[in-house]
Amino acid sequence: MTPVEFLNECKEKEIEFIDFRFSDIKGTWHHVTYDIDAIDEDTFKNGLPFDGSSIPAWKTINDSDMILMPDLEIGTHFEDPFTADPTMVVFCDVLETDYTPYEKCPRGIAKKTLKYLAEAGVGDVAYFGPENEFFVFENVKITDNINSQAYEVDSVEGEWNRGTHYEDAYNTGHRPGTKGGYFPVAPTDSMVDLRAEMVQVLKEVGLQTFVVHHEVAQGQGEIGVKFGTLVEAADNVQKLKYVIKMVAHLNGKTATFMPKPLYGDNGNGMHVHQSIWKDGKNTFYDANGYAGLSDIAKKYIAGVFAHADTVAAFTNASMNSYKRLQPGFEAPNILAYSAKNRSACCRIPFGAGEKAVRTEFRFPDSTANPYLAFSVMLLAGLDGIKNNLEVYEAAKEPLNEDLFELTLDEIKERGIRTLPATLREAIYSVEKELDDPNSFLKAVMSDDFIKTYIDYKYETEIIPVEGRPHPYEFVTQYSC
Repeated sequence: MTPVEFLNECKEKEIEFIDFRFSDIKGTWHHVTYDIDAIDEDTFKNGLPFDGSSIPAWKTINDSDMILMPDLEIGTHFEDPFTADPTMVVFCDVLETDYTPYEKCPRGIAKKTLKYLAEAGVGDVAYFGPENEFFVFENVKITDNINSQAYEVDSVEGEWNRGTHYEDAYNTGHRPGTKGGYFPVAPTDSMVDLRAEMVQVLKEVGLQTFVVHHEVAQGQGEIGVKFGTLVEAADNVQKLKYVIKMVAHLNGKTATFMPKPLYGDNGNGMHVHQSIWKDGKNTFYDANGYAGLSDIAKKYIAGVFAHADTVAAFTNASMNSYKRLQPGFEAPNILAYSAKNRSACCRIPFGAGEKAVRTEFRFPDSTANPYLAFSVMLLAGLDGIKNNLEVYEAAKEPLNEDLFELTLDEIKERGIRTLPATLREAIYSVEKELDDPNSFLKAVMSDDFIKTYIDYKYETEIIPVEGRPHPYEFVTQYSC
């Protein structure tokens, strides 16, 4: 879409404000709003100045000027359904003042990754289909003091409320219970109308939805959104999270994509379906291959497995991420692939014909910055294709058993590899990539960005969480 066409669309819809949005390293959305009368064609040529020193882990105050460059080409702009005045939201890339791409802009890194894909000759488009699970709670309380570390979430569906007395209502008694939330009808599923409202708003902002359902955990849901190209799919994740959180908020509830808010119940994942296409053909498809997989697809899987520790630092980007990756909660950490098997971290979904064949990596979660997560998975897969990698020996053939039943000793004895157990372990792997001049990350990421990412995770995640006493430590250590 051209700037003229965009401005005409705004005029037809009587838009009063333009909201320009961009994502930081963590994936947090930032925005600045302009009156429509202050916007013209030159805005989309010259961009908008802003202070990059106020964004975490970006610019210093003595070198703070940056440019927001609106992107109309991908077509993911939308009218904000939540503002009182008609407002159009536009995705932006971040540039230096000389109009070169800013090396720490996640969306810019995603675009650079697509350029690398094309230059490698492997494909001309990569499709990503994320599945972002979420919880809806009635209330959340968080305490972070020098003498107190605590949280409490509450859901009307929580089994802990079976004996609750409500002053202004009665206790219905209909609750899914732990791990009991997969596909029950109302009244056990209390979120039917809420999810329907979310779907309606998602359609308003340009997302095509399909499956809509209660997930396994109490208070958990999922809304399937159609796949897209790498940048488009990442843009859509930002839209989805915004809409789901806002619809819950306006209904007096709170939604979270946090991987593991409930102990002992399933957590939130972001399963990511992926395929590479070239000249209109799915390169992951071979009618004679296992589950329709081509050799290229297997090399892609091998690349992700070979770089899994580094990949995890971007796809499972929080300390909480690794509390989800525990056996028995449909969050596999075992590096294996298999058709239909949800205990393997790479599932080959059932599908008929060339268009449907794809890989589904089940370990990522929504604490990931989607632009970085999709980019790093694609880079790892391309490295596997480029170097003709094979899946490591213990998982060379599909593992079709229930991998959650394996003991740690059995996993070690068979030589089966797993994802890192903590974010610290994952970041150690990124540090090794920083020291490697041939690192697969450096095809699109600068040393400065990689170092910034490492430091940011230590400063905002690893050190603060490791330094705080955990309530369970009082259970096990207080009487020592």
